[in-house]
Amino acid sequence: MQRPQAALRNGLAQGTAGVVASLRARAPRVHCITNDVAQNFTANVLLAAGAMPSMTLSPEEIGAFVAGAQALLVNLGTFDAKRREAASIAVATATHKHLPWVLDPVFVDRAPPRAAFALDLIRLGPSVVRLNHVEFFALSANEPSRDAILSFARSHRTVVALSGETDLVTDGERIAAIANGHPYMAKVTALGCAGSALLAACLAVEQDAFRAAVSALAIMGVAGELAGAGAAGPGSFAVGIVDALHGLNEATLVARAKVS
Repeated sequence: MQRPQAALRNGLAQGTAGVVASLRARAPRVHCITNDVAQNFTANVLLAAGAMPSMTLSPEEIGAFVAGAQALLVNLGTFDAKRREAASIAVATATHKHLPWVLDPVFVDRAPPRAAFALDLIRLGPSVVRLNHVEFFALSANEPSRDAILSFARSHRTVVALSGETDLVTDGERIAAIANGHPYMAKVTALGCAGSALLAACLAVEQDAFRAAVSALAIMGVAGELAGAGAAGPGSFAVGIVDALHGLNEATLVARAKVS
């Protein structure tokens, strides 16, 4: 008989493979509010994974684009008045349409107004908040311990996907660690932003936000390992991870996913 944790690990690994299959079968549309420096790479990552990106920020158009999408990413990277307005319209539309959305509160540690806006967005109920240790501290005033992220997820009724040497995902009750990845992933501009967009795509095909987040981080981590094996440096790695995502198959994911 499998122990509960082993059963959870195997179930999450198998579920990740199913998410990849669903992405390719359903080609979900993902609208991305993201960094200027991240748009091209993010679009290529989504296309390689099987999703369809859109990126408009126009107040006149963004409502219609989000309404026609299956998921939304709100990334606060190169944040300005135009993106603030676009984010407000996009989140209101996603809420009205009951669409899943991801908040990536990039650099909230750098400017208090950005952190305040991120907290306002969190109160609107993102499906997942994807962030790193420094960003978590800026939003919670707590070090990102296991208990702290569990508490944050419960109190805000969201899933927390915390990136680090080992990624952690929790919905306040369940928690999983994903240990896949490669050192070059920290050397490529926009890779984290693209990973959040991939998470949004996974939400479009997996209703359980916890499982979708685990799947996205495992998919990106395994692709990073495959790309890193043949890369001469960060430049070739950036190309290689797009190729790895495109060629990733279910059997490889199940075999390589380090989920616990």
